[in-house]
Amino acid sequence: MKTLAITLSMIITGTIISCSQNKSTMDNTTQELTAIFPKGEKGSSETFTGNAYPTGLVDADSVYSTLVGNVYFEPGARSNWHSHPSGQILIITDGIGYHQIEGKEIEIIKKGDIVKCPPNVRHWHGASAKVGLQQLYIVPNTDKGIVTWNEEVTDEVYQSVQ
Repeated sequence: MKTLAITLSMIITGTIISCSQNKSTMDNTTQELTAIFPKGEKGSSETFTGNAYPTGLVDADSVYSTLVGNVYFEPGARSNWHSHPSGQILIITDGIGYHQIEGKEIEIIKKGDIVKCPPNVRHWHGASAKVGLQQLYIVPNTDKGIVTWNEEVTDEVYQSVQ
């Protein structure tokens, strides 16, 4: 019985040490990450106000018919008004920002939020004035088209956050 107790004690101690080492390794890895995806090249001033950095992740093709990318918005940066024939899904991965569907109030969006932009509805999104924003965007059914860009969001509209 004493041998069994010693053996069990050694197994439990070994497991605890092993788990502690794995947690330590995981914590160190997590701390080194500053973003999920690379920042990318600065986006065009014809589609963004301020410094926004879109990066394509999954190209649209005939198999998946879905476009996926990441956009990093520096504070104050935002997209122009735009729409998507099949809508768009945003997954906010970091920061704080704004999203507005035309005719509705501006919504505050933050890390962990999921935003659905309906098909053919004008909207815009971007960072808050003081904090940047990172988002994944998903555009489904790209065979119907991807995006129609419109005019920039004025400072008056952007600053009307309540």
